[in-house]
Order: sequence, then structure tokens, then C-alpha cells
Amino acid sequence: MTLSPAAAHARFLEEQEVRYANLKHQLRQAFDPWGLCAIHTKAAASWLSNPVELAAAMTRYSHDLFTLQTQAASRFMGAPDTDIFPPNPEDQRFADPVWRDEPAWDYLKEAYLMQTRWIQDMLYQSPGLSDAERRKSAFWLRQSLNAFAPTNFLATNPVAQRRALETRGESLVKGLQNLACDLAGGDISMTDRSPFKVGENLALTPGVVVYRGRLLEVIHYAATTETVHAVPLVLMTPWINKYYILDLAPGKSLVEYLVGQGFNVFITSWKNPDESMADITFDDYIVEGAAKIIEVAQSVGKSEKVHALGYCIGGTLLALYMAWANRKDPANVPVAHWTLLTTLTDFSAPGDIEVFIDEDGLDVIDGIMDKQGFLDGKEMSSSFRMLRPNSLIWNYVVSNYLLGETPRAMDVLYWNTDMTRMPAAMHRFYLREFYLHNRVIEPDSLCMAGQPIDLGQIQQPLFMVAAEEDHIAPWKTTFTLLKRLPAKSRFTLSTSGHIIGIVNPPVASSKRSYWQGEVSRGTKPEDWLAEQAKQPGSWWPSWVDWLRPQCGAQIKPPPLSNREYKKLGEAPGSYVFE
Repeated sequence: MTLSPAAAHARFLEEQEVRYANLKHQLRQAFDPWGLCAIHTKAAASWLSNPVELAAAMTRYSHDLFTLQTQAASRFMGAPDTDIFPPNPEDQRFADPVWRDEPAWDYLKEAYLMQTRWIQDMLYQSPGLSDAERRKSAFWLRQSLNAFAPTNFLATNPVAQRRALETRGESLVKGLQNLACDLAGGDISMTDRSPFKVGENLALTPGVVVYRGRLLEVIHYAATTETVHAVPLVLMTPWINKYYILDLAPGKSLVEYLVGQGFNVFITSWKNPDESMADITFDDYIVEGAAKIIEVAQSVGKSEKVHALGYCIGGTLLALYMAWANRKDPANVPVAHWTLLTTLTDFSAPGDIEVFIDEDGLDVIDGIMDKQGFLDGKEMSSSFRMLRPNSLIWNYVVSNYLLGETPRAMDVLYWNTDMTRMPAAMHRFYLREFYLHNRVIEPDSLCMAGQPIDLGQIQQPLFMVAAEEDHIAPWKTTFTLLKRLPAKSRFTLSTSGHIIGIVNPPVASSKRSYWQGEVSRGTKPEDWLAEQAKQPGSWWPSWVDWLRPQCGAQIKPPPLSNREYKKLGEAPGSYVFE
């Protein structure tokens, strides 16, 4: 149908408007993907439109600057050190006594701290910003301010200068060598990787691969006791790193500990996706991942029921599987009881990572994945390190390059650098539907693998573990799942963070502790914690005490494989090396 001149003109204008909007979006993604220019322009405009508040802020700045200069003059005249702007007690950048004892360096330290705190305060106090805008802009501002700390530069780091003099320049030569190695590797070294090798001093618990599919290998571990509990344990590891975080060096391995306690253990070893797996979905992880390893454990373990454990995103997968299985066939759910470790199902308060989770940030990630078919582990690692830049970035810049130190050899940090990729379709869905829209907690809002998802339908008893200092899965946010479950639950809060709170073997020298107790539906996390007594040591033994009556009688260990699921190779398998 031929359009009238007026309709054709209107359509032309609409098309131009769409093209203009697309061009603006492309330019913004290229030059300001996080929308910071708009936020900071808005902040500046809000201060200019509130001259009284601006004048008060400038008066405070002038007062602080005068106080700093007066104190500096007193120090140069021999007065004792009195920090007007003391570092945070957890800030180790200025821990060396030279930052207090030498007036010049003390002045540089306090001037930096005064300026950075004033800038951040001005941003937070900007009257025209929303809370979300404050958090986002403060995060990126903090990255810049931390980057310009005097400790990060040889000319303004007295400790590095002293080390260079003491070593006659050798520390600088070694630092340049470290820098060259890191530039070649494309990342800042956090640990000395040379002492570690998977299969030689990591992931050593004996076992065999009994299944290999496009998403995972299933490893079945050999029994070390004369009998094992009848109900097998199925461990669903996160695929954001390799599985052996649960099978580290002997003495630190949860798998080794469980096998030694008389459990029949299976674990997921996920395939590291490449561009050919760009279309893999979260539904595939449910059907070909969670459901498959449970099926393998039932068959090889000769048991109708299993106990399932999920860690981090592996726990989110397990929670979705449990809701999926309870909706699909509630009378025949193969998981009798389950455990979650540092797992989010409510993403309303996911911690500091939320600064990356908005439409602008996700568009940036989508653009990367559209080109590659996956999100590379180094890109994810950079994001996580930015959540704690001083301890996870600049600390290593100073020690590696300015002081010429070789990073300590640590198995946990080695594992952390053994990164994996995320399939584009799965990760896009995960970030948008879970983090951005928080649909997991909305009954029947998501339909996964053909079933509406409702966490409230899960009937099986749960043992949940969270970590007190976890900035990836904040413990109070993980706790919210318990108010949705009709079944009896036990909650454990471990000291330390996302990894060390879980890799927590029971050793006599352990300085860690935990809180543990039953949770009534509707209990608030603060109220639960107030009722618990802090217990010393590892939470592993108390979990095993909970597992034993759940996992049935002791039986003779079944064979490692059977006709349906034959032995395909020795642990740790092949996928862990990809």
C-alpha cells in the first residue's frame, strides 16, 4: 500500500529517531558505558543549584586544609605525630612506620587521605542523586582515587625507595621482570603458580570419571573405608572456576574429608565452554548438569535417593533443580535432603557486585559476549578484583613491581587464577533474570526446562552455610531463602569469606569459628544470630553429624562404575585441564 506524503514523512521521522537513539547508545557504550558522565554532571548541577550547601562544604574543606597545613608545620618543628586523618585500621597501605615517623611522608599520606575523603563525601552528599547513582559513581570514583594513592608510585613510596637502596637496585630489576611476565600473561600475578599442578599436588583424591557429556564430567571417588553410607553425596561445584576448590591439596580437601568419613561421593567437573557453546542455556545446566549427575549417582551408587550439595552458582543451580524436580514429580524427587554453600537465590542485595548490574553494565557485557560467544574468565576476575581494589589489585602492584617480591605460593589463589569461561546465552540469562530482575524468588515467574519455578515448593530438609565476610553472596541475603521453605532448615554462619569460609578443614591450629542452629520460618537473620553461641573450629564435623542419620545405614562400597556408566579414565579427568 502506497503511503500518503504525510504518512511517509512521519515514518521517515520515526526511522531517523530510532537511528539517532541507536547512534547515541553506541557512542555511549564506546565512550561512557557506565553512564558516569551523566551522573557526575547531575551531581555538579545539583551542587550549583544549592549554593548554601556548596558554601558550607567548601568551608569545611578550607578548615580541613588549614588544619592539615598547621599540623604539618608543627611536625616539621618537631611536634609528635597526631593523625588528623588516620587511615582505616584495615588499610595496610600506610602500615610502615615511615608514614608516621617522617614528617614529609606523614604529610603526603594525610593530604591524600583528606582529599580522597572530601571528594567521596561530596559525591555522597550530592543532593540530586539517587541511592543507585551514588553507589555506582562512588564505586568508579573509588577505583580512580585508589589508583592515585602515593603508595602505587616509586617516587612517592618511601618503602619501595628504601628497598631499592638496600638491594642496590635489585628489587627494581626484579620488579621489571615481574611486570614483563605479567604483561605477557595478561594479568597481575596474585600467587606463584609454579609449585602447583592439578593431578600432582591438587585434586589428588582417587576416583574415576564415569560420565562425560557436553557440559560436564562426573567423577566418582573411591571409598577409603570398609563401609559407606547408603545414600550417595552429589557435589555441584560452581562453573565460574574449576571443580577442585572442593578437592584442594591433601588436608584441605572437602572431598578427601567426606570420603574418609565413610561417604560415597560424586562431583561435577564442568567443561570450559568455547565459542561453539554460545547457545548453551541455564536450562541445559539443569537437565544435562544437575539432573544428569544425580541420575549417574543413583545408578552407580545403587540408591534411589541422593544428598545434593551446591556451592555458589552451583548452589543456585541446585536450588532451581530442587524447585524444578518438586514441580515436575513431587512424589519422586531423587534428592532426599540438600546442602547449600554461600548461595544466592535472592538477588535483591547481592553485595558490591551490583554496581555492574544495570542496563548499561549488562549491555557492555552483552557486547563482549556477542563478539566471543562467551565471557572470558579474566574479564570476570577483573570485575571481582575491583570490588576490593586495594587488597586484590594495588597490593600486588606494589609488592610485585615496586618491591620486586615474588607472590607467595597459595593453592587457593592458584585455583582462583585457573579461570573458566561463561557461555553467552546462559550468562546473559543469569545476569538479567537473576541479578537484574530478581525473578528467582518470584513464584512461577521463571519457567525453566519446562517447569514453572517456585522455591516455596521445595519440601526437602536443607543445611545451609554462609560466610560472615562474603562480599559475593552476603550472608543475610542467602538467609532469605529459609523464609520461603516449608521444610526444616539448619543454618551455619562461618567466619571469613566466600572461599576460606568453605575451605575450612578441621585442624588443631584453625583460628576460625562458626555459628549454627535451626531456623524457624520467618526468622530474621539478626535475630537468629543473636540466639546462637559462637563455636570454635571448622563447621565440617557438625555438618557430617547432621548428614549421618540422613544418609542411611552403612553398606559395602559399590563398584566405582557399572555397565551403564563405565570407567572413562582416572580422576581428575580431562575437562579440568581445558
